[in-house]
Amino acid sequence: MAKRGDRGGSKTRAHIAEVATGLFVERGFDDVTVAEVAAAAGVSKVTVFSHFERKEDLALDRLPDAVGIARATIRDRPDGVGVVEAFRRMTLALAEERHPLSGLSEAGEPLARTVAGSRALVSRLREFEHEIEAEVADELESDTRFSGDSELAAALIVAAYRTVAVATTRRRLAGDDLTEVAAAHCERLNTAFGALAKAL
Repeated sequence: MAKRGDRGGSKTRAHIAEVATGLFVERGFDDVTVAEVAAAAGVSKVTVFSHFERKEDLALDRLPDAVGIARATIRDRPDGVGVVEAFRRMTLALAEERHPLSGLSEAGEPLARTVAGSRALVSRLREFEHEIEAEVADELESDTRFSGDSELAAALIVAAYRTVAVATTRRRLAGDDLTEVAAAHCERLNTAFGALAKAL
């Protein structure tokens, strides 16, 4: 059961996502219903949908965090640090701490397999690429320190990270050594954002 005193807030959301992820990993995304998630989490379907717009978001509950991190990367970067460099530093920091959004967390492989095995989840990730691209472009447009093409910069930044992340996930699912995968991940981030910095 969700803890009392949360008032339907972040703890309840995290609890529902944790329960849902466990069920998805165990049985597969397509074979678990929202009603089953609600029952296992000790909440109603209404409560589930008050926190998650769709079933796919139960498995990909970290996506809103990615938007917040991307916006903060632009907004909070030090003076004199370009946008591309700020993203390079941020993505390397996520990799170093093995953050779930880096694709390098120790516990992330089972969920990655679940996502890769579901067309609905893969489709949701592709849709999210456009969403976060728009968020980054919007933040750049309102940033007085950025004078370039906001839409183009956002598209290239998202594409660069997606390319690296997909390759990293494929290697993890192939069973490659995590230490080697992490090293290659960071090397490719440096290469990708280094090239972008010159281009932009």
